[in-house]
Amino acid sequence: MSGALVLNATYEPLCVVPLRRAIVLVLAEKAVVVESAGAVLHSARLAIQAPTVVRLSRFVRVPYRSRVPLTRRAVMHRDGLRCAYCQHRADTIDHVVPRSRGGKHEWVNVVAACATCNHRKADRLLAELGWSLPFTPKEPAGFVGLAVGYVRDPAWEPYLDAWSHRDARGARDAWNDGDRVAS
Repeated sequence: MSGALVLNATYEPLCVVPLRRAIVLVLAEKAVVVESAGAVLHSARLAIQAPTVVRLSRFVRVPYRSRVPLTRRAVMHRDGLRCAYCQHRADTIDHVVPRSRGGKHEWVNVVAACATCNHRKADRLLAELGWSLPFTPKEPAGFVGLAVGYVRDPAWEPYLDAWSHRDARGARDAWNDGDRVAS
């Protein structure tokens, strides 16, 4: 119960906020609780269900962000906090093709790594060490970036999945077809 998924008035996923912020949105009547965890939070005068999903009361226009920003946290999340070279716990990121050798700082060239492997690799190429990657690094889908840093609550899946499929078809086409997400 670390965070709550915030949906736009159209049920489009916007972001994940801390539980405290979600409760403030509900109390200020800026959002309504769509799903709750079953836990009840008490104050001196009020008892409120702890929300896991809230929907904004009014539509908020958000500029479309088609790419997930390349951050250390996002790379760790994509790689499951595991070192790409030895599968131990990762604590840093590494450029597969070192920047000193012309490698770029982009999703396909960055992986999570433990400090030992990162130090051992240094500014060398994988072929020079005889190493290989167990996967091909790639940019994550747009909606993955919403929940970076939070444990993904199973209650969020219907809302994230519905909009990720719309994203593939085009949100405008899905909206015009009238296949809105049922509440």
